[in-house]
Amino acid sequence: MNHVLCGLASNAALSSDLVNRLIAVADAAVAVNLAGRADLSHAQAVALASRVEESGEQLAHEGLLTAADVDPAAQPHAALALLHERAGSPEWARMFAADPVLERRETLAACPGLPADVVEALAADPDVRVVTELALWTTPEMAARLAGHPHAEVRRAVAANEAAPPDVLAALITGEGLPPAQRCLVCDQEATPFVHEPQCPRTDCELLPGASCDGSHESTVLDIQEAALRNAATPAEAVVGFADHPSMLLRWVLAARPDLPPAVYRRLAADETPGVRADLAENPAIDDALIRTLAGDRGHDVQRRLAHNPHVPLDVLTHLAGVTKIGAPLLPRIAAASPAEVELLAQSPNPAVRMLLARRRDLPPEIRDALAADPDAKVAKSIAAHPGLTEAQLRAMVDLHGVRVLAKVATNPDASPALLEDLTRQKPPAQKAFREIARHQNATAQALLACLADKQARPIAAGHPALPPPIIVGLLTDADWQVVEAAAANPSLPLAVISDLVPKL
Repeated sequence: MNHVLCGLASNAALSSDLVNRLIAVADAAVAVNLAGRADLSHAQAVALASRVEESGEQLAHEGLLTAADVDPAAQPHAALALLHERAGSPEWARMFAADPVLERRETLAACPGLPADVVEALAADPDVRVVTELALWTTPEMAARLAGHPHAEVRRAVAANEAAPPDVLAALITGEGLPPAQRCLVCDQEATPFVHEPQCPRTDCELLPGASCDGSHESTVLDIQEAALRNAATPAEAVVGFADHPSMLLRWVLAARPDLPPAVYRRLAADETPGVRADLAENPAIDDALIRTLAGDRGHDVQRRLAHNPHVPLDVLTHLAGVTKIGAPLLPRIAAASPAEVELLAQSPNPAVRMLLARRRDLPPEIRDALAADPDAKVAKSIAAHPGLTEAQLRAMVDLHGVRVLAKVATNPDASPALLEDLTRQKPPAQKAFREIARHQNATAQALLACLADKQARPIAAGHPALPPPIIVGLLTDADWQVVEAAAANPSLPLAVISDLVPKL
């Protein structure tokens, strides 16, 4: 792989002529980057698809190719992609439905809007993988037919299809009204009864650990039920009984559904498996009483997940902030807090609560400034990236908290060039800060040179346009291929150098 050419293919400074020269020599790796260029013309897309057939799929999905540009026999990737975008010819679909290459029939089966005769051909395909793919994406009418397919794997795919009729999904859960399945992936390959050992020594075995069949296709039946439980189109009344199912996995899936009666949620709140209770805790459909019950649940991850519930009361959230590690993302309940609630949170004596509020990026200036001066490093770290903070405030934060806030200060969009340079000289250094400085739009050449000395920041800095051109040129021979590609993609790479690097036609 030529990493210089791969990087150049993404370089925004390339002229149309240079892009043409790259297309003429492109291999599959270079073609991926060329196909992603925002300035690629239609003519260039056609030329690239002719040069590297596999790139046609990407180009077709991005709307750069039309049916008139593609020969389906010579460019099957592009043709199938156009069919997926409803821009291909019905005759192509008929051709691919009879294609001896399994992968092409599978890809076709996932395409929407296929002619009826093509759908019928795919539904009767001799390879179950094709029928399974069709079942996963097909229309309600065909899904209803395939729910009774002799192969259990096809039924599992129907159970995951959100277009399947609700009554069909309900029938798949119980099997009532459907003929018994005759085969599954297990008994297709093994004499029954058979249980697949978790540490299977066979390198060519594709069965999942624990897959089993005693003639009733039991592991696939569980898979069908799990898929139906995850499917939002499955009626709630068809799934409520699974709250007491012996399968922990099925109870776990059920706990995340937002459409169950309160009594079912209460039963799940008493489940012996902490993971079930944790998923339940984040479910926005549980009521206030159950939220307060789960707030005292010390099971693994229950309280943390409860903090992410968008309907958790603020007093409960305040309690949770003091008893569990909640994580970095802005919590939904904090994001939805009213102005009065924001003021209340900002005045909390608990720094963990102030830290949660500091993750918002739309705080009133007076609250933002108060949090920026907070004596607790966790709060300062959370507010450091908030837009609108002055250089003086950011420097004061660094002076007070040091290495603990450097990386977050470096992410602030208003961090000045001088501040970013100073951050690279901090002792002790914060390695993550170098990565943030290297991608900052205000980073100077001096700051970027310091970032080049850090192994993880080096590939990021190599692509920054503020890096001096001679340095960029030198990085084209770096030992790290990521650095080479980033330097080649740098728009500040001199055009004369680029022209010399791209083979001439």
